[in-house]
Amino acid sequence: MSMPLAPEAFQSQFLSPDTPEINPLTSLTIAGQTRSILYSVELMSRQSITPEDAGCQDWLQEKLRLLGFTCHAFEVQGVKNLVAEIGEGERVIAFAGHTDVVPPGPLERWHTPPFEPTITDSELIGRGAADMKTGVAAMLAACERVLKLSRQLNHKFMWFITSDEEGEAEFGSKAIKAWLDAKNIQVDCVLVGEPTAKTVTGDTIKVGRRGAISGRIHVKGKQGHVAYPQYAENAIHKMAKVIDAINSIDWDAGSEDFPGTSLQITHIDSGEFTDNIVPANCRICFNIRYNHDYDMASLAALLQARIDAVVDGVEIQWERPCVPYFTHVDQHHSLIKAVEQAIVKNTGRFPVLSTAGGTSDGRFFASDTTQVVEVGVPNKTIHQINERIHISDLVTLEDIYTDLLADLLFE
Repeated sequence: MSMPLAPEAFQSQFLSPDTPEINPLTSLTIAGQTRSILYSVELMSRQSITPEDAGCQDWLQEKLRLLGFTCHAFEVQGVKNLVAEIGEGERVIAFAGHTDVVPPGPLERWHTPPFEPTITDSELIGRGAADMKTGVAAMLAACERVLKLSRQLNHKFMWFITSDEEGEAEFGSKAIKAWLDAKNIQVDCVLVGEPTAKTVTGDTIKVGRRGAISGRIHVKGKQGHVAYPQYAENAIHKMAKVIDAINSIDWDAGSEDFPGTSLQITHIDSGEFTDNIVPANCRICFNIRYNHDYDMASLAALLQARIDAVVDGVEIQWERPCVPYFTHVDQHHSLIKAVEQAIVKNTGRFPVLSTAGGTSDGRFFASDTTQVVEVGVPNKTIHQINERIHISDLVTLEDIYTDLLADLLFE
């Protein structure tokens, strides 16, 4: 059975004025179980394809202001960013997320329209169901439940939201971090709402991410006729030496904390093809995923030395650097332990601590003094046609966030 969900109709059906009051730290009634679903529907109904926000942050601002947050909205190069804050105290706890989503792809392959969220067989379907509008919705619902306790917050709580996570990420969380630095705000803990689970919410959390860097290499030769190779210099043949040199690097095998470093050639181009011409130019693109034992300088030096050993005069152009980060479990006021406790309370099991997967905006906030942990719904359908999650995973995430906030903000 499929049920399209217009936000107003959903709210009218499940969150009527007659809905009974509930314990803010439980979700045992219909109202408690559906508030994060309602908010997910509201956000998923907006076509916020990177860098568009489509009014998501305006809606979030209104909800957060009603809870007592002070909101600061700013735009950089067409990217909308939102910082919200409430409370005072020695420590700063933050939630980070994004309102943008990737394009839906071929519409005819979707079982239901991607921006008309639908529940089918207890699954919420639509773009952003996993990555990561449900994470934002669950945190908002959790905030409402925790702040209803009317207790004094012992620490400052902040939200960092951008519409540029799925794109180049140059004007989103990076700009938010610059805003924080300009105001000399030191954040102690950042919870990122990215989808991290493998099968069910709470089975896996991310405590770090590998770094990523892309590069381009251009090799020049001399054009000539293939019948007279002695008068030409084949750029592809020269590039083959380069590829062999960088592919033969003996990378680390990884550790308990990080997968091993790897390099992949992602594109090769020698210009327009003619079968009797020796090409004078050859270009390749590549990507490296690396752990926190490396940095940009050491990677650049290693690859340049390998290339210089086989071909002269070749330079690397580096692009889209994403630095790694890693949060240790034994840090003071451990965020990992707090997340684990909230997960165990709501699921009865400890999560796997992982650093697998691609990059995330957690890298912009992580530092020697800022702990970053990512916890969210299952990620098996992210960026896919018919992106979906089970409703129970969303409800569980809201409960985890609620208990985690109560622990962090009132301790």
